[in-house]
Amino acid sequence: MSGDVLVYDTTLRDGAQQEGMNLSVADKLTLLPMLEAYGADIIEGGWPGAIPRDTEFFREIAATQPLTRARLAAFGATRKAGVDVEDDQQVAALLASEAPIITLVAKSDARHVAKALRTTEEENLRMVRDTVAYLVEQGREVMVDLEHFFDGADYDRDYTFAVAVEAVRAGASTVIACDTNGGALPDGILARVGELSALLDEEGLTATIGIHAHNDGEMAVANTLAAVTAGAAHIQGTVNGYGERTGNANILTAIANLHLKMGRKVVTDDQLADLSRVSHAVAEIVNIAPYRRQPYTGVSAFAHKAGLHASAIRVDADLYQHIDPARVGNDMRMIVSDMAGRASIELKARELGLDLSDRPDVLSEVTRRIKEAEALGYTYDATDASVELLIREVAFGERLSYFDIESWTTHLSGSSEGSHGAEAVVKLSTGAGRSVTVGEGVGPVDALDQALRGGLCSVYPELEDCELIDFKVRILDPSAATRATTRVIISMSSPAGIWATVGLGRDIIEASWEALTDGYIYGLFKAGVPVR
Repeated sequence: MSGDVLVYDTTLRDGAQQEGMNLSVADKLTLLPMLEAYGADIIEGGWPGAIPRDTEFFREIAATQPLTRARLAAFGATRKAGVDVEDDQQVAALLASEAPIITLVAKSDARHVAKALRTTEEENLRMVRDTVAYLVEQGREVMVDLEHFFDGADYDRDYTFAVAVEAVRAGASTVIACDTNGGALPDGILARVGELSALLDEEGLTATIGIHAHNDGEMAVANTLAAVTAGAAHIQGTVNGYGERTGNANILTAIANLHLKMGRKVVTDDQLADLSRVSHAVAEIVNIAPYRRQPYTGVSAFAHKAGLHASAIRVDADLYQHIDPARVGNDMRMIVSDMAGRASIELKARELGLDLSDRPDVLSEVTRRIKEAEALGYTYDATDASVELLIREVAFGERLSYFDIESWTTHLSGSSEGSHGAEAVVKLSTGAGRSVTVGEGVGPVDALDQALRGGLCSVYPELEDCELIDFKVRILDPSAATRATTRVIISMSSPAGIWATVGLGRDIIEASWEALTDGYIYGLFKAGVPVR
């Protein structure tokens, strides 16, 4: 445990219930060290016995022992009604997982006992008592998730609290108050957790109180903080707030708030500084695009657009930032747009490694050209590569030059069977000579990309690892119908990083061509290829 609040990560189990997420055993094994890196004290691996993939995961963990600091928890349920705990196969699977911690989900809402478990309130209490006591006797630390705790307490407070007391008396080290439906508000969390803490004291019982919040009312992190204020010393959540419906409490945001705003020692400073890296690394593994505006770790969390902000930030960055981004491993970014003034451009250039503080002529010209371009339909909010190319062109008097395009054409084809394809021809010249390259693709933009890459990679092998990873199209002024302007933003990646460029044209092909060529020019520049 790094601090005075224990961090319990349930990304691999509850987070994996998010729509569109499908984690393999290999994915989970890859994620483990990332979750340990940010400071998770306990990592919930899954539900052995109920999900075959999770059973295999725990088998792999037992054989390899990959964790160096964090402890592993297996998730499961109390014994079934009317079944002796020693004969319950699901309980046996929990023991077979060899996880040192077992987290049991227990019904704490009397309505769920009657309608979901279809048993009596007394039998449910026995199920909790028997399962906890048995697992403790087997040498496991047992934690109990009090499912529907807050809704249950609103319906029948005495019974909900009786389930919690029964779990602690049977040997549970921790009882976790769960806002399973995600509809609670902070004041209700504060009151109920405080009542539970007081009741355990009155009963002479010692146990840690935890919180497990869902985000259906967009209160999961706020409810987590409220619970800690009321006495909880165990927080559960998932990286990036993954989870079913609207997700769980974002454990990274909760940690940052507790550590930086509430003075609670949750993780080390080094672990705190790793939050942004972990957020994006996990997003990459689970194949879900990172949320740009995610607090603390999002790429836009410390992005500034308005010129007024930029002028102030140039004097003191803290004037428009609630923390130093470096504390959580993030960076301040200047967004260039038609709202930007010279101060914004100067800071953006500095971010790119260019000192233009003594070049007011360059700052004024870049500002003027950006405002004019955005009036036409260009956007530079998320296209830093296009911004850098423009700044360098103005600052040094010419565009970066690696190749000259003589011409390009595209051709669409189809058949009576309904199959379609596209072909593109690109004629270009480089320092190595002239080339004519044909590309085939599923559409004209894909074909253009293939043809352009083919012509360039033979001369510039640095582009072999460069790939197009995202493509966004927007029709400006749709009411103009076929005369409307099209804007395209293309994202590319290589070992040197990820960048985006913007193109504008009368149609998608023309706009894409501008974004593509600028993208490859920037890729060559990032690879350190000398200009001609």
